[in-house]
Amino acid sequence: MEFVYWIIIGTLFVGAFASLVVPILPGVLLMLGGFILYGLFFSFEPFNWLFWSIQGLFVALLFGADYIANIIGVKKYGGSKAGMWGSTIGLLVGPFVIPVLGILVGPFLGAALAELLVNKKNLNEAIKVGFGSVVGFVSSVVTKGIIMTIMIVYFFILI
Repeated sequence: MEFVYWIIIGTLFVGAFASLVVPILPGVLLMLGGFILYGLFFSFEPFNWLFWSIQGLFVALLFGADYIANIIGVKKYGGSKAGMWGSTIGLLVGPFVIPVLGILVGPFLGAALAELLVNKKNLNEAIKVGFGSVVGFVSSVVTKGIIMTIMIVYFFILI
């Protein structure tokens, strides 16, 4: 039965990492779910207050990474709040409209279209903002991947 427990926990961890490129997946909840299921299946003994405090800090960093990377990416390339909203909407819609490539095309088009339609920017400026949204998204994915890896490594060190 222990093997089945590890398959379930491992699936949650893999799902958490999949959320890096499938933004509809609740990566943080999957990661925390793996920790909690380990405690329920095996033991909560390794998880003291320090473990939960550190993991809580990493959860806050995960949420902040998305927001900050999007702001920096869009703002650095001359975008506005409309560009940030467009990028976010594009990130959520893009993968459904254009499977696989939509994860990059969606934020680009969302930010660029928002800047064109809302702020009446010219095409070159809008494309620049769209590019910035992709830079922000890729930076966010890398940052979140590093944070999630640290979370998993810390988990395995303790157990």
